[in-house]
Amino acid sequence: PGRLPGQRVVHDVRVLMKKARAAIKLLRGIMDEDSFKREYGAFRETGRIMSIWRESTVHRKLLRDFRKRHPALFTRVKDEKVIRQLLEIHDDPSSSVEKNREDLHKIVDILHRSSSRIRFLNMKVPDQGILLDELGRSFTLVSDCYLNARHNPKDVNIHEFRKKTKDLLYQLSFIRHMNTKAVRSLERRLDQLAQDLGKYNDYAVLLRTLDYRYRTDANNPALDEFAVIVRQEQDKYLMRIWPAAYRIFRPGKTLLL
Repeated sequence: PGRLPGQRVVHDVRVLMKKARAAIKLLRGIMDEDSFKREYGAFRETGRIMSIWRESTVHRKLLRDFRKRHPALFTRVKDEKVIRQLLEIHDDPSSSVEKNREDLHKIVDILHRSSSRIRFLNMKVPDQGILLDELGRSFTLVSDCYLNARHNPKDVNIHEFRKKTKDLLYQLSFIRHMNTKAVRSLERRLDQLAQDLGKYNDYAVLLRTLDYRYRTDANNPALDEFAVIVRQEQDKYLMRIWPAAYRIFRPGKTLLL
């Protein structure tokens, strides 16, 4: 109580919440809409609360990596207010003890309530056809998100593509037994794609947290250079993302397993 969970715990629970959301989407066809929205919302709210803890850790990791690779430039931007705040590590979290305790208790309460409700849902073992239909819809949705992001590559669209890609990745595990080799092959490709999308998004969130906007004669030139290097890192991932995504989700392609 009063202390944030360790980085590994935060990561693991957030992954489990993403898997839970992906799983319950497969059951949407045999659940009433109110139950689906209630449980999906519970998993989403848990992930939302923990995302703040995760983001601060990622920001520090990216900034430390930047400091190692570009020490001279980092010396010129380290005194920027937000960068300085992001790098500060408080060994004594007493200033946020009460808020942390409230969040932790809220998470436990949300998940206990959801667990109790799910235990008493009147659901039959889903027919494989229902799962495959929902999986097909997921594939179509990811394909649409891919095309939207490809033609309009804004951070918000790329982030949405990433989220839907992870949904599909986690859902595939429920049909792996039907064609293990083909499913595992697609899982590997989706996993790498999701990782690259995630790294791109980490840099996007960092720039958003810094509230960086290019302004002529208004910014610190060192901060402008910092932002350009961050964009170059994002470009490296995009050069891997787009060809990989095209091979999986190109127009007209369907899910064949």
